[in-house]
Amino acid sequence: MAVKNILIIGKNSYIGTSFARYAGAKFHIHTICAKDNNWRDFDFSSYDTVLHCAGIAHIAQKDKNLYYSVNCNLAVEVAKKAKAAGVGQFVFLSSMSVYGNVACEITPTTKPNPSDYYGGSKLAAEEKLSTLASSSFSVCILRPPMVYGYGCKGNFPRLVKLAERLPVFPNIQNQRSMIYIDNLCEFICQVVLQNKSGIHTPQNTEYVNTTELVRLINGNIRFTKIFNPFVRLFKFGAVNKLFGNLIYTKTGNEANYNIVGFENSIKASLEVGHGN
Repeated sequence: MAVKNILIIGKNSYIGTSFARYAGAKFHIHTICAKDNNWRDFDFSSYDTVLHCAGIAHIAQKDKNLYYSVNCNLAVEVAKKAKAAGVGQFVFLSSMSVYGNVACEITPTTKPNPSDYYGGSKLAAEEKLSTLASSSFSVCILRPPMVYGYGCKGNFPRLVKLAERLPVFPNIQNQRSMIYIDNLCEFICQVVLQNKSGIHTPQNTEYVNTTELVRLINGNIRFTKIFNPFVRLFKFGAVNKLFGNLIYTKTGNEANYNIVGFENSIKASLEVGHGN
């Protein structure tokens, strides 16, 4: 079987960079930047798969037009170019945020209900990309939960800093879906090799308990239930992201791509110089 050629859109993206490192020996991979218009003149015709990782998420400004321009319109333009060039598969990195931030268990029948411009722009892209799918052009949409690993951005490094500074932390029993970067990269490998299409929700085999996660980050921290009534009372915004329940129903095939267990993944995410 010939080695597949993959074009990654998003040269400095965390997932794109990580996937190129992880899968560089399995595929022929080339990465291009999406911040300028040079991609418009790039020849897509020799690639089997376009992996679209370009996007914005962790920015302070709440510019709706910017979110939709980058996360939706750019993705659709790239996909149209890929389809016209004869590329057989387009893989789009969407997000769990298309469901909003309400604490719940997300099942295959749960309808998306984004609560911010980020989630809304990702969902808009999904809807437009789905109309491009055909027998010769597979559109595969990935909705991962929080992605973490060494060098990542967003909520995980914020939690690490918090855990390293606090002397005590609430002892809460909650469940969150998360995915370690190498587990996500392995899932993408399988998506490419099997030419998958449709919507997928990859996650770690284990649900994550925030208290246990903090314990792994800082073994010296003390835990107490004294704050639990306040946590339950003010369970919204940042508090809900930390202590609320937000999980995907397990599909049963998580073990097929979870190559790193939870505890080892946290250790690897904290090791300076690991992986990325």
